[in-house]
Amino acid sequence: MTAARLPWICPLFLLIASPIVVAADGDAPPPDWTHPGSVAITSDYVFRGLTQTNKDPALQAGIEFDHASGFYLGAWASNISWLSDLSAAGADVSSSLEIDAYAGYRLKLAESWGLDFGLYTYYYPGDYPHGFSSPDTTEAYVALSFAFASLKYSHTLTNAFGFADTKNSSYLDLCANWEFAPTWVFNGHAGRQTIDGFGAASYSDWKLGVTKNFPANWSIALAYLDTNADRSVYTNPHGTFQGRSTAVLTIAKNF
Repeated sequence: MTAARLPWICPLFLLIASPIVVAADGDAPPPDWTHPGSVAITSDYVFRGLTQTNKDPALQAGIEFDHASGFYLGAWASNISWLSDLSAAGADVSSSLEIDAYAGYRLKLAESWGLDFGLYTYYYPGDYPHGFSSPDTTEAYVALSFAFASLKYSHTLTNAFGFADTKNSSYLDLCANWEFAPTWVFNGHAGRQTIDGFGAASYSDWKLGVTKNFPANWSIALAYLDTNADRSVYTNPHGTFQGRSTAVLTIAKNF
């Protein structure tokens, strides 16, 4: 994996399986474990087409531990405001952080083909009023990749992001990262979020963007994102429609 889970770029580990490295005579063998990571600042944290920060910037960081066998585990974090934005008189919500944890296995099926599967948990620490449905969500996922494109299916094992009685919701994610010129990458994505038992909360989202890579593992990316989400479901008390069309600028450093 190439570090941070940027909200609008398909993780590259889904696109190609890691090659098997054979040490030459006299060379040290490759390590069993590696630990890529990154930090990023983005003008708006957009996840599955919805702003998580009420159009404000976010600071994000992630790290992953990869074993030569294909097993991996990692963590990722970002500031958020979408939960505290739901506060009402006498029912304050205090939550400003998202912490994710995940583990899985990836393997190479054939030349240019890869398979990835695992579990992903979204955790939102904070103080919530009595009766507030927990936003914490766990998904099982499986992804098939070919060359620079991938198709990923995620299935909730819990309620979905605070919607009550929505276990077995799902998200289908088709995306591509195509290096059309040296250091320049086209980023494309189309997704479908299905909220089980609450059809009005289901929607599609899409994105077009470009990433420019620089020496020392720096990158800058610009993307346009939009959805067909229902305004009556996804407009917060501040009057912000979370699924609006928007442009997002992100600067990241991989390590």
